[in-house]
Amino acid sequence: MMVDYQALLANAKTARERAYTPYSRFKVGAAVLTASGQIFHGCNIENAAYPVCLCAERSALAAAWSAGEIEFIALAVVADTPGPVAPCGMCRQFMFELAPDLPVLLANLAEQTQHTTPRELLPSGFASESLNHNR
Repeated sequence: MMVDYQALLANAKTARERAYTPYSRFKVGAAVLTASGQIFHGCNIENAAYPVCLCAERSALAAAWSAGEIEFIALAVVADTPGPVAPCGMCRQFMFELAPDLPVLLANLAEQTQHTTPRELLPSGFASESLNHNR
C-alpha cells in the first residue's frame, strides 16, 4: 500500500488540535494508517496526576487496536518542537511492542521531518522474547 505521508501528517495535525494540555500546553498529535486503509487519530491527554497522562502515539495505536485494526502501515507524529518531535521512552516501547518495523514519520509544525521505525528509536528493545516463560 502506498502511503501518502502528507495526508497522514495532516491527520496528525488535526489530532493535535484535540489535545488536552492544561498544564504543559504542549500539544502532540498522531495518526496511524492501518492495513484496511483506515486512519486513527491520537492526541496527548494530560492529567493533574502527571504519571497517568496519555501520549498521542499510544492514543492512536490503542484506538486502532481497540477497533480490531492490528496491522499498521505507517504512523505520523507532530508537535510544535524546534525539530522533528521525539517520542518519549514509554511510547517507543509501546510502538516497539506492537510494530517494531512500522514506518514512523516524526515532524514539527514547520514540517521538518524524520523517517524512522520503533526499532531504530529503541535499539535492543524489550520484547516478548525477552521474558523468561519457563519459570
